[in-house]
Amino acid sequence: MTTMKMLASEALVETMVAEGVKEVFGLVGSAFMDVLDLFPQAGIRFVYVAHEQAAAHAADGLARVTGRPQVCIAQNGPGAINFVSGITAAFWAHSPVVAVTPETGSKGIGTGGFQEIDQLPFFQPNTKFQVRLNRPDRMAEVARRCFYIAKSEMGPTQLNIPRDYFYGIVQDEIYTTPELLRGAGPASQLAAAANLLSQARYPVILAGGGVSMGDALDETKMLAEYLTAPVVNSYLHNDSFPYDHPLGTGPIGYCGSKAAMRTIAKADVVLALGCRLGPFGTLPQYDIDYWPKGAKIVQVDIDSRVLGLSKRVELGILADAKAFAQELLLKLKAQDANRKSDTNRIEDVKKEKADWEEELQATSSSSQNPMHPRRFLKEFSAAIPKDAIVTTDIGNTCSMANAYLKFNGIRQHLSALSWGNCGFAYGAALGAKIGAPDKPVFALQGDGAWGISGLSEVMTAVRENIPVIAVVFNNFEWGAEKKNQVDYYNERYLGVDLLSNPNFAQLAKDMGAEGYRVHEAGDVQESINAAIASGKPAVIEVIQQGGKTVLAEPFRRDALQPALRYLPKYAHLTVKPE
Repeated sequence: MTTMKMLASEALVETMVAEGVKEVFGLVGSAFMDVLDLFPQAGIRFVYVAHEQAAAHAADGLARVTGRPQVCIAQNGPGAINFVSGITAAFWAHSPVVAVTPETGSKGIGTGGFQEIDQLPFFQPNTKFQVRLNRPDRMAEVARRCFYIAKSEMGPTQLNIPRDYFYGIVQDEIYTTPELLRGAGPASQLAAAANLLSQARYPVILAGGGVSMGDALDETKMLAEYLTAPVVNSYLHNDSFPYDHPLGTGPIGYCGSKAAMRTIAKADVVLALGCRLGPFGTLPQYDIDYWPKGAKIVQVDIDSRVLGLSKRVELGILADAKAFAQELLLKLKAQDANRKSDTNRIEDVKKEKADWEEELQATSSSSQNPMHPRRFLKEFSAAIPKDAIVTTDIGNTCSMANAYLKFNGIRQHLSALSWGNCGFAYGAALGAKIGAPDKPVFALQGDGAWGISGLSEVMTAVRENIPVIAVVFNNFEWGAEKKNQVDYYNERYLGVDLLSNPNFAQLAKDMGAEGYRVHEAGDVQESINAAIASGKPAVIEVIQQGGKTVLAEPFRRDALQPALRYLPKYAHLTVKPE
């Protein structure tokens, strides 16, 4: 390919085109106006949102569904800084997002001009790569680098551009960066893993996000079936292995499956496949200290930095989950082609699931009005289509959903993960729906998180004709934080009550969306069917029971403790340990 003379803004847009970018999410600003002017002719749709955080989440959601790098762009200064939380969520999700952040013009840097701030430090801990364009004629080169690292290291990158550099001259080529083919890992480690697993008394596979992102579900199934190894999902990756598989047990972690926790506790060898073994996702739950202390851990991940980071591992293998599972199965079959299924383990999994389902059913059958959150989640999980994509926010009812959401395919569960920022779900759903237009997409948010982002972004969905279905749990409280005040502060409620909530369904209608208000369990299926059939953005507002009797366990039991007050004026506020 020969080099071409072009404006730097043209070089950036053409690089996006070469990388297959069809949408760019952002909020209009003067800093990138010259780039914006080129989008229609380039075949790029500019999806403009109400707040930049939603743009970052939407790019993240689209990247998670498609597996390809996606782009968000913002005005310099306040606009760019509004990306920080969304880009951090993408970082912990290993999501390839390229954040384009124009900045103050090169002649004004350091003078304290309008909307000037050094934008790079804000993104330094939560990106795989960041670069400040230092010459206009390097635009295509550095943009290519951002896309390549985003997809090769699976995480967000930042392209920071002095705003006057869009108008510089570039003499360069435009081409697509190569795909990085990751291998199955070193032969010696594969052999060692095969020996450990073949000789294990009770092997368990922990299927992480890498199974879903790496399209490794079929390989994981075959490996589990050959070993008769029960499979647990890692925290908030409920789509990494199907619960209805005879060896599937559901997710570990906060508000997850007791069947999964009791199962992994029995393991003598754990294969953590595509999993970083996040510390919060392996904490004791339901008073079950389930992590198998004496088990040998084989951890497989494409990110070398997470190997052995939070747990001691017998083998830390840098490999692609799909390629590793394929090669490991070949090695195991070469050792013993006639290995028989372990019927005892299959029956063990069946019993654990039956016990858990019985317990879950007992806690999810309330006929109270307002509806118990667990009753709604039971009805919701049964009502949604099998191919639905669900994005989940942070909070009390969203956390409870971890026990109810069950998927048969990959890239169906998008969550805020360990960043845990309120406001994630709706923005991510916008991107997910664009990436999977033929699938229904639901965004689950509590009324608190809904007020942060979802409410205003309904206008985006209407304007851009993105038929996302929001499910808003209106229990008139910040439930997760209220639970802390119940358990540790003698029910002294401060900052947790949302007693003046408006009618969210009516507000949705006022903004041009469909709106449904659900009071009873019998109305859940009908509202979901109607929202899907409408083909429009919709808000299903669920009037839900609140208060201490329906709240989940404390979200941060590891971070709170009863406080002994020493100053006399606070002595009466002391809470004694149970």
